[in-house]
Amino acid sequence: MSRQETRSAEIAILIGGGIIAGPLFVAVALLQAFSREGFDWSRHPLSMLSLGDFGWVQIANFVITGLLFIVGAVGISRARISGRGRRWVPRLLTLLGIALIAGGAFTPDPALGFPPGSIAGLPATMSWHASIHAVAPMVGLLGLVGVLAVLARRSADRGEWSWVWLTAAATVAMIVLSMWPNFTADWQRVEVNFVPMWVGVALAYIYVAIVLTKLRGEISSV
Repeated sequence: MSRQETRSAEIAILIGGGIIAGPLFVAVALLQAFSREGFDWSRHPLSMLSLGDFGWVQIANFVITGLLFIVGAVGISRARISGRGRRWVPRLLTLLGIALIAGGAFTPDPALGFPPGSIAGLPATMSWHASIHAVAPMVGLLGLVGVLAVLARRSADRGEWSWVWLTAAATVAMIVLSMWPNFTADWQRVEVNFVPMWVGVALAYIYVAIVLTKLRGEISSV
């Protein structure tokens, strides 16, 4: 195998890390959602899986997923792609990865009856680590939307209008579904449904895997 072929294979593997990151995160979170005692995925956001005896599993899920996105960013940087996205896709993927790592390192407060034995409502005050955790998803969403926006512009430059509209639709759906609990919840009564948020997260990460696979294909064909 020539040096160029070896380098191309290494880049493909690195970008592959970014491709598997999202689906892996969703799969591990869903597995826990249906197996952790006291967890109700309609009542609890996925970040609360970081709490309790097996909270380390979700903490590791956050951190490993973040590292995989950063690995994918390194692969795209090394590929030195031409056209739009050569600088900002790696930067935004790295931002997403850092946000996920922060989301794992700084856990939310026990609430809404989880872990079992916790208060049924919301805590009167938020701890410092929960405050940092609350910021992480917003930073991650910024990185995620940024990646999709840049890749949509790249598709427009290439005249791939079906990809442009599909990416725009996926992005809007992701944002609306992810923010749905904040739009519809009665926080005073603690009545909230997190199912749309779960769907939004799954949609976002699976679609990012799809567009990164497409980008890797473009790189391989050069």
